[in-house]
Amino acid sequence: MIRYLQRTVKDESVKELESFRTGCWVFAENPSDSELSLLAEAHGLERGLLDDAMDPNEVPRVESEGGVTYIFTRAPIKEGEDVSTTPLLIGVAPTFFFTISHQHIPLFEQYQSSRIAFFTTQKTKLLTQIFTDINTSFRTHMLGISRILRSINIRSAHIENADILALVRHEEVLNDFLGALIPTHALLQHLLSGRFLRLYEQDEDLVQDLFLADGQLIEMCKSNMRNSVNIREAYSTIMTNNLNQVIKLLTALTVVFTIPTMIASLFGMNVKVPLGAHEYGFVIIVGFTIVISVVLLFIFQRRKWL
Repeated sequence: MIRYLQRTVKDESVKELESFRTGCWVFAENPSDSELSLLAEAHGLERGLLDDAMDPNEVPRVESEGGVTYIFTRAPIKEGEDVSTTPLLIGVAPTFFFTISHQHIPLFEQYQSSRIAFFTTQKTKLLTQIFTDINTSFRTHMLGISRILRSINIRSAHIENADILALVRHEEVLNDFLGALIPTHALLQHLLSGRFLRLYEQDEDLVQDLFLADGQLIEMCKSNMRNSVNIREAYSTIMTNNLNQVIKLLTALTVVFTIPTMIASLFGMNVKVPLGAHEYGFVIIVGFTIVISVVLLFIFQRRKWL
């Protein structure tokens, strides 16, 4: 689907055009192969780069061909309970601005409904505005993960299997975020060089702010990763310690009850044994067995083997 959006400084809201017009935003969401060919032929765009935008594994980078700057990035999306990133191509051409994505990206809804102020004629400012919203979306998702990690950490001594699975799932999400944020950090540094886009002083300040914000997001993502790993390792240590305690207790009890079992076995043989004819032989043997067991329990307790 291809839409043509436009909003100038004179417009109160965004307008959807029936066809292309200079200064518009060419908005392509999950375009077909024929629509990509149309974009490439009608606007002199590099078809190979447009195809790259449809690759779900495309990594953030920036390229320039024929006077058009192609900026590949990734935006977070949420599908049900799953959070992931999807590729997004943002293009700055001499007479228009364009975006191409193979999935619906929720953050664009606020642009289409005019909930935020933007102007399609101010291409560099619109670019930084989209990047700012992408960073905000990343931050929102990471804050949600941080809250979940804190909740699990509070009850780390009573973590269940579902919590472990949640930690693993969140680590996968954070790894996906890092895979998007780290190349984007390098991308923004390339933009600051001025080789791909002409930046005025105000634009340069905005890109510099984006660069710093992206660096903070990377550190935040790494911090969440460390917290998740620490929780899992702490849980693993607790479980191992509990298992060792149980094994130690069972081993000690096995030793304590082995000696009475041996005594009972010896005196249970069908041969003459000491005290076999004694009137109180059974009581003596039982009492002796109990004394040995109590002494062993006392020794094990003193040595903290129980």
